[in-house]
Amino acid sequence: MIDTLKQWDTALFLFLNSKHNAFFDVVMFWMTKGWFWIPVYILLLYFIIKHYKFQTLYIILGYALLVALTDQASVQIFKNTFHRLRPSHEPLLDGLVHNVNGYLGGKYGFVSSHASNFFGITIFTILLLRKKVKFLPALLIIWAFLICYTRIYLGVHYPGDILCGAILGIIIGFGVYKLYTFLSTKFLLKKEKKV
Repeated sequence: MIDTLKQWDTALFLFLNSKHNAFFDVVMFWMTKGWFWIPVYILLLYFIIKHYKFQTLYIILGYALLVALTDQASVQIFKNTFHRLRPSHEPLLDGLVHNVNGYLGGKYGFVSSHASNFFGITIFTILLLRKKVKFLPALLIIWAFLICYTRIYLGVHYPGDILCGAILGIIIGFGVYKLYTFLSTKFLLKKEKKV
């Protein structure tokens, strides 16, 4: 069963990774960089400040906790345990994987830290702002999928790495949101009422 899933994962990866051209090589290479999305982070910060005022600092701490958890879990619990080679490091795929600018990523790829980080951020943000900024959930989901697709395009992750990383990020993002709402109800909102 596991071998069959790996074969399907590899076949889907090779199909998606083979769809490339010189223009998108440049676009996908830059889109996978975290700093490329600074304007998005600024926009999200604007919405959070606008709707949460003094709680913004606590939400930023929530994001910091979220990224630390998704990043460390994806590496320490998964990559360092399963040791699944990235397609870019898999000897059986030598010559079949399209890479850009010699970028190969680290040795192991299961699960994708990009997927866990960005889906964690996406879910946390959607839960915070879904009732306040109606168009944001759809845009954030497209954003997270786009970033994840760049990882397949660049040849450094299988679709299975992305899917499992996304699930991990969603679980952690939901957990951090629940922690934030619990703490804000218990402490922050009471403090706000006293002021």
